Amino acid sequence: MMEERGVFVDHSSINRWAVRLLPLLEKVFRKYKRPVGGSWRMDEAYIKIKGVWKYLNRVVDKEGKTIDFLLTA
Repeated sequence: MMEERGVFVDHSSINRWAVRLLPLLEKVFRKYKRPVGGSWRMDEAYIKIKGVWKYLNRVVDKEGKTIDFLLTA
C-alpha cells in the first residue's frame, strides 16, 4: 500500500522563485498582449451572480472590446 505524502515548500523559496521567474514570464506574455488604442473607458457595476451581489470593474476600448476586468465579492 502506497502512502501519499505532501510536498512542503517554504514561503521564502516561493518568493525567490517569483522574484526570479515573474520578470521572465512578463517578457514572454507581453509579446502576446494585444495592443490597446489611445481611447478607453472604465465601467463599474454591481451584478448578481447566483443570488449574490458582486462588484464588476471593466476597462473597454472605443470599440467595446473588454481590455481588462475585475470581479470581486
